[in-house]
Amino acid sequence: MSRKRVAVIFGGASPEHEVSLNSSFAVLKNFPTGKFDAVPIGIARDGSWFHYRGPLERIKDGSWPDDIRCYPLVVKPGALGAFCESRDGALYPVQVDIALPMLHGPNGEDGSVQGLLQLLGIPLVGCGTASSAICMDKFRAHALVSQAGIESPRNLLIRKGDWEKDKTAALNTLGGFNYPFFVKPLRGGSSIGITKVWDPSELAEAIERALSYDSVALIEESVPGFEVGCAVIGIPGSAAPVLVSRVDEVENPTGFLDYQKKYGESDMRMHLPARIDDEAEQYIREVALHIYDVLDCSGFARVDMFYTPEGQVVFNEVNTIPGFTESSRFPAMAETLGLDFGDLIEELLSAASQGEA
Repeated sequence: MSRKRVAVIFGGASPEHEVSLNSSFAVLKNFPTGKFDAVPIGIARDGSWFHYRGPLERIKDGSWPDDIRCYPLVVKPGALGAFCESRDGALYPVQVDIALPMLHGPNGEDGSVQGLLQLLGIPLVGCGTASSAICMDKFRAHALVSQAGIESPRNLLIRKGDWEKDKTAALNTLGGFNYPFFVKPLRGGSSIGITKVWDPSELAEAIERALSYDSVALIEESVPGFEVGCAVIGIPGSAAPVLVSRVDEVENPTGFLDYQKKYGESDMRMHLPARIDDEAEQYIREVALHIYDVLDCSGFARVDMFYTPEGQVVFNEVNTIPGFTESSRFPAMAETLGLDFGDLIEELLSAASQGEA
């Protein structure tokens, strides 16, 4: 039986381009080559697609588009196949059996690429089109989770058109929010464009910053306590059980996990398992699984929540394509399920190749 060919899609026209490169490098470095063949497909910052055949190190350092082994890729459904490499004035089919998007943020984690793969008939590893889109939209994800009886932070939206038309009126809608609170791009990740606002003098600039990344800004109340999370792996309703990892805890003295703290030097510390009792951990795991189900997640995702001093679990967000570097939270969580990095990738690919994802 021939090995399945897996399109590992990296890069993307997204502010999180570099994060995707780091995740994809780690995935390709730990790829289970005994059972699957990797087909690296890169998306440049301008949205151009390429079939990349060069060394993995050039993915990590971002120089991959300059390699002579980087060929333009054409999406061409039909007799030749879904993907075709453009070379020497001709198109050559690139066989792909499964797709593993390692894209973070807009234009990759928001359902756009997932929808394309669905149209092309290529099995997808991870959450589908609708789930990806909903999870990326924090306001609507919170609304659905709240309807399911799970506590979510109070929030409201400020649209770019309303802001530009009448800033004073937009600011007046925030009268019921107590400082500090967060201002975020509605659809984004890696804490890019997010500001923790401590007093009114910072508010306008924070909204402008969020609106530079999205057409809608989300205003969200601050939740006391600390952040916790779980890796959830599996397909609800399939024969195999859905797995939920041990709970981790983010210890962050400033209370805000920004981009620099996630990917650079910081005073942040991770605790896995979290410093909570067994009963609290079991409850958090149950809530994480419920959220995963409510938002129609599939394949894998990281569910982030807050744990308050009163023992309440409050929903934060679902990362449908969480960070996948060797130092990221999700692979560390998977290890509590007995899956090292290579085993984790093989587990996800095997489910998709069997038609379960």
